[in-house]
Amino acid sequence: MYGNTHITEEEAKRLNVLDEDTEKLAAFEDRIARGEKIEPNDWMPKEYRRQLLRMIEQHAHSEIVGALPEGTWITRAPNFRRKLALIAKVQDEIGHGQLLYSAAETLGKTREQMLDDLLNGKSKYSNVFNYPALTWADVAVIGFLVDGAAIVNQVINSKGSYGPYCRALERICYEESFHLKQGHDNVVYLATGSPVQRTMLQDAINRWYRPLLHFFGPPDSNSQHSEKLMKWKVKLASNDDMRNQFLDQYVPKIWELGLTFPDPNLKKNDAGIWEFSDPDWDEFKRVISGDGPCNAERLAVRKHAEEAGRWVRNALMNKNEKYVTPLA
Repeated sequence: MYGNTHITEEEAKRLNVLDEDTEKLAAFEDRIARGEKIEPNDWMPKEYRRQLLRMIEQHAHSEIVGALPEGTWITRAPNFRRKLALIAKVQDEIGHGQLLYSAAETLGKTREQMLDDLLNGKSKYSNVFNYPALTWADVAVIGFLVDGAAIVNQVINSKGSYGPYCRALERICYEESFHLKQGHDNVVYLATGSPVQRTMLQDAINRWYRPLLHFFGPPDSNSQHSEKLMKWKVKLASNDDMRNQFLDQYVPKIWELGLTFPDPNLKKNDAGIWEFSDPDWDEFKRVISGDGPCNAERLAVRKHAEEAGRWVRNALMNKNEKYVTPLA
């Protein structure tokens, strides 16, 4: 779900009944077919704008909320080096959220409206950030496997059709590559450390396995995505394709360390497709509907930050109004 749009059956039908100027629509689709980028002032179909806005807004929320589980470990990092790396990583994630809010604002929705929709539960964010980081090994798994999954998604989306989002993703992917190196270093350190450290890491991998499979959304057989979104390059790869790409890259790396995933059916078939046990898609639906282990906690933290920082925003607004010169 990290920047990956999921649409309902009703919305999928709406995409196929477009009340748009046919000539403008044809010219728009020709531009995308030629590989051109769509910019904020360009004409675009209403559904293109709506689906892009929802996807980018959801991605921005995921960056902001995604900093919370790791942020709780800044004061408990095992040494100063790890603390500095984690502080820098959390700062980057918040910065990514700001970049994405800016990209989303070009589609006609203010940052304040987006944050309000996050806090009242109207807007979604990635399911994976509604799980607890119980030990330092969770920070390692988030940095390596969760960020690895995010990079798979973001690299694909960076080749999309909307200019502001693509440019934001190019910078984000560059910085995420450093997060991935930090996570990999942390995982290798724990995997080659004491028996206690190795056991702690294996336990974290076991707990994050199903959320990682959920990360890319439901299987294609149950996912309502349309050919129109693929044609418009809002969606560039199916959920199953991205999930398979992730497993192809990261399962061997975990196995090389002598670690395992808690799934006896996890294997690559003769067609090069990874097979795995049912990861409980009902759990995925519960989590994205607000009933996950940490949904309430995550939103409570964001609401507290919103309330605590209101006086700063009001002071800045009053200061700006003071220096506005009235029109003659």
